[in-house]
Amino acid sequence: MSQLDIKNYTVLMGEKILVSNVSLTLRSGEIHLLIGPNGSGKSSLLNAIMGYPKYQIKEGQIILDDEDVTTIATEKKARAGIFLSLQHVPEIAGVTLTNFLFRAQKSIKGGTITPLDFYTLMQSRAKEFGIDPAFLKKHLNSGLSGGEKKQSEVLQLLALSPKFALLDEIDSGVDVDALKKLFAVILHLKEHGVGFLLVSHHPNILTHIIPDVVYVMKEGKIVASGGEELAEKISKNGFESII
Repeated sequence: MSQLDIKNYTVLMGEKILVSNVSLTLRSGEIHLLIGPNGSGKSSLLNAIMGYPKYQIKEGQIILDDEDVTTIATEKKARAGIFLSLQHVPEIAGVTLTNFLFRAQKSIKGGTITPLDFYTLMQSRAKEFGIDPAFLKKHLNSGLSGGEKKQSEVLQLLALSPKFALLDEIDSGVDVDALKKLFAVILHLKEHGVGFLLVSHHPNILTHIIPDVVYVMKEGKIVASGGEELAEKISKNGFESII
């Protein structure tokens, strides 16, 4: 059983406070949902956890399995088992998704699997969840729609199977059919022990998952927390009913 603790986390950009004294605990196989209006600090929290250099950590800690990983390099956090799905992913022409995933998997997991065997394995995983295996031959995020980029990212999740996945707006700009595929992968990995922190500003995400914990964020602070009933209340009455 792994555990990720965010303790009294405060994040700055210059003099501006983006995240203020946020604490949460995420365990293996749990899904936590972080929702709030646009500009409330949700994405800043995820990026800061992973070490995005434009943010400064004023105070607080990130503890992964009793080890303080607050200030270690981003790639070391990835090797330790933390995965970040960005809201806006970069496009890298000339690098296929398969090649990217093979190198990332070798770097993080090690092992002796050959490139051909890895490609065959990923083809099988894609088909298992109804994702077009043709994604594996495409250049990384290049020329893909928003929904296609999200499907590419869940293939990365399947390849890397991290301890914890921080997913930023995984449901944004994705059609209904693609959403079913994305959340089928999330639920599969949850059953295999991956913990998820999902960021969204759409409470109707509850039609696809039942979170263990829901947090509401406003102006960089966690202003409410509870179970799925909290997100249902917001879905019916809006954020103003809570904040």
